[in-house]
Amino acid sequence: MGLGKTVQAIAVAYAFRQEWPLLVVVPSSLKYPWIEELERWIPELQPGDINLVDSKSDTMGISSSKVTVLGYGLLSTDARPLVEALTRQQFAVVVVDESHYLKSRNAARTKIVVPLIQSAKRAILLTGTPALGRPEELFMQLDALYHKSFGTWTDYAKKYCNAHYRYFGPRRLWDCRGASNLKELHQRLSQIMIRRLKVEVLSQLPPKIRQRIPFDLPKEAVKEASASFAQWERLMKGLRSGVVAADNPFTEVMSLVTQMYKQTAIAKAGAVKDYIKMMLEAEQLKFLVFAHHLTMLQACTEAVIEAKAGYVRIDGRVSSSERIQLVHKFQSDPETRVAILSIQAAGQGLTFTAASHVVFAELYWNPGHIKQAEDRAHRIGQTSSVNVHYLIAKGTFDTFMWSMLNKKETVTGSTLNGRKEYLKAAEGDKDKWEFLSFANMWTPGEMVLPLEGNSRDFEKDKQHDIRSFFSPSASKEKKRKRTEDEETSPSMSSETSATEHVGSSSPGALASLMAPRKLSEPDPGLTWSCGACTYSNSSLLPYCERSSSAAGSGRMKQQVITNHLIYPHFTLIHQLHFPDCKSHWIDGAPLNLSFIPLDIKLTNWDDLPEAFSRLRENRIQVLRFVQEWSSLAAMKQKLLQRSGLLFHSPTLGLQQLANTQRPHSSTKRSDSKEVAQASLSKAQQEGGSVRMLTKENFTKRRSDKQSCETVDEQPSSEWGYLQAVDSQGVPLCLSCQQACPTTGGAWDTRFCSHRCQEEFQLRSSQTYMRSRVLEAEQGICQHCGLQAHDLFLKVRDTQPSQRKEMLENTWLAQLSLKELNKMIRAPVEGDFWQVDHIRPVYSGGGQCSLDNLQTLCTVCHKARTAQQAKERSQMRKSVAASKVASDISRFFIRK
Repeated sequence: MGLGKTVQAIAVAYAFRQEWPLLVVVPSSLKYPWIEELERWIPELQPGDINLVDSKSDTMGISSSKVTVLGYGLLSTDARPLVEALTRQQFAVVVVDESHYLKSRNAARTKIVVPLIQSAKRAILLTGTPALGRPEELFMQLDALYHKSFGTWTDYAKKYCNAHYRYFGPRRLWDCRGASNLKELHQRLSQIMIRRLKVEVLSQLPPKIRQRIPFDLPKEAVKEASASFAQWERLMKGLRSGVVAADNPFTEVMSLVTQMYKQTAIAKAGAVKDYIKMMLEAEQLKFLVFAHHLTMLQACTEAVIEAKAGYVRIDGRVSSSERIQLVHKFQSDPETRVAILSIQAAGQGLTFTAASHVVFAELYWNPGHIKQAEDRAHRIGQTSSVNVHYLIAKGTFDTFMWSMLNKKETVTGSTLNGRKEYLKAAEGDKDKWEFLSFANMWTPGEMVLPLEGNSRDFEKDKQHDIRSFFSPSASKEKKRKRTEDEETSPSMSSETSATEHVGSSSPGALASLMAPRKLSEPDPGLTWSCGACTYSNSSLLPYCERSSSAAGSGRMKQQVITNHLIYPHFTLIHQLHFPDCKSHWIDGAPLNLSFIPLDIKLTNWDDLPEAFSRLRENRIQVLRFVQEWSSLAAMKQKLLQRSGLLFHSPTLGLQQLANTQRPHSSTKRSDSKEVAQASLSKAQQEGGSVRMLTKENFTKRRSDKQSCETVDEQPSSEWGYLQAVDSQGVPLCLSCQQACPTTGGAWDTRFCSHRCQEEFQLRSSQTYMRSRVLEAEQGICQHCGLQAHDLFLKVRDTQPSQRKEMLENTWLAQLSLKELNKMIRAPVEGDFWQVDHIRPVYSGGGQCSLDNLQTLCTVCHKARTAQQAKERSQMRKSVAASKVASDISRFFIRK
């Protein structure tokens, strides 16, 4: 927990690099930090050497990479292709971070990871809390490293877990949640486990000061929680006396416990809001707020918004790539003062040393998670003492949970450290926190309001506008019919995304959201002139937007002597290769050094590799590079990051990327039938066959004669792909129809390269397209500069009664009343911003790559769609007129 386990594990793994491939299994929130540390401490690793498994079907890079980074979240029962690919790779070195994730014997991730550990030649398990609350949580980790050394599970449970039968009324249960022979277990663990404590390693780390803040709640707020607590006490008393009225008392007990936990969160939410507002009164104070239930997280968010303070929020709905961006924002932005965090989603692995206070709005079930959450701020890099405040409501489930946490802490302390330990927390000054007892009761707001009373929210402010009398009703407008060959809308339709992202806001957020962003003028070096029509095109486009002619080959080509290596899914760490001295300039020998661009901008040369500060030529080059890189648009940066090209200048890299792109023009968005038809045609041409690929059954094949006749005759109704196989049995890529690698299973051989896989997903999945554009441009409108995604997050996290005022002060207030009222009742991402095709679909921009996509807010998207619809209408009229009009030259022809 902040003691340098990651660096030590990397050093051990590097010592056995000759035995690689290396597998790193981590929680989802730690995937990108691990990649960052790998690139930092092993600079010889190229981006192609590190493979991040993004999904359960992303198995292509496992067999070809030196290092595979995998999240626990992908290890489930339906991840059959992934599990088979991991097993085939035969990893010789395995690193498992936060190995307490393997505590459950019956969890799918345990059943998948443990065999990989046991079959590896070297295995390293990392965790600051091997057992979160009980000795039973240690067994699977011990058995993975030393199989059968502790006997069978039954032997271990009887000896160290005080396993015995326990009766809940007439029901008998095998209870192994206890502890026994802890002294012997500690001695055995000390022989196989390296246990380091902060007092031993970080003697200069500022202290961590825990404080309990007990407070009374108003009777109205605690009424339901107190009633459930009294019912639970009566039930437990009956169980101890043997008098049980329920048929299944165990289920009733657990149901009551869960109910009390939720009711306590709601009962104390009002006091937590007041406490957060009180802390925000101290200027420049940055702190963390941990909670478990979404209702409590929502109450904390409302408190920060009402105080008009900057915040970030991370819970289970945020993606891994967004989490690391929000962490960096909290660490570097002085205006972002609060981090609202889920104990499970953000309680481990992340670094929030910019905070000096940690507030627990809720307690959790075991001390391991609590201590992990505390140490997000109390870790290497912390320069001030860390104050940890536990808000404990009297007369609620909090009092029971606090005593339970201390009881579990004594067990884990005796097991792991050889001595009893407690969550020592002094009680706060009662007079200082007395105001919490008078907090107003908080009621969770409904995220979807009923239609009654809200359908005309914006009408009051707009009903006196005479223009509304002449404006046609949106419901009366006729919808234009789309045909398969002709798309009316030139840009991507606003799909309602079911994926919610957790984001951030800053003080004066509405002002920043509305602030127009000045778009930079096009750089002459980033364009090329078409030889057919002389139109000036972006260097990213391999074709002319007007004539569709291929880009000429007469553009100046320059030798690339620098390698800009960025991991495709990470945007902060850059590896730049510079010549060591003038004698190596011609050879272009790389230095393989990594750095963070922010250090260059701030001229922190002491924190940078010595080669940058030692040679003036290298310093000039890196400064020029960072300046040029920062001037690029976000989408162009993302294109370069994913390309893996070698280049000395970002501008030259973009030109090189344009030269390597395949010309593509389509007037359709995506069509699965085209893939099937292309596979059938290729199979006929090669004299081969086709096969159906599905996740569940990905080995079925079809004979040449049956499959080449029609597409409708499919052996399975499951969704999948039809893939061509040549006469030699080699599968052909679904994207480019070139030969695929033959190693791995059928699902692994869908594409010939990562580039083809990326292009195929962009063409076939609108959800994937939105996620990639959001990752690149952060939901900022490329026309007006509106921070549309941040506005969506802010509106979503605000009480419905306050959403109208928030929206009417933004650029989106121009939308119709129906659309605005929809945003108030049930805000979704697709109502705020759209993914737009730069080159319209109707002119060949369909099924495009990332360079033809941009973010537009809904207002700008509607305006651009209307303008292009007008242009298309004029084009149709011109074409129709040319067919019936007479050519005047015929008048002068002699008959």
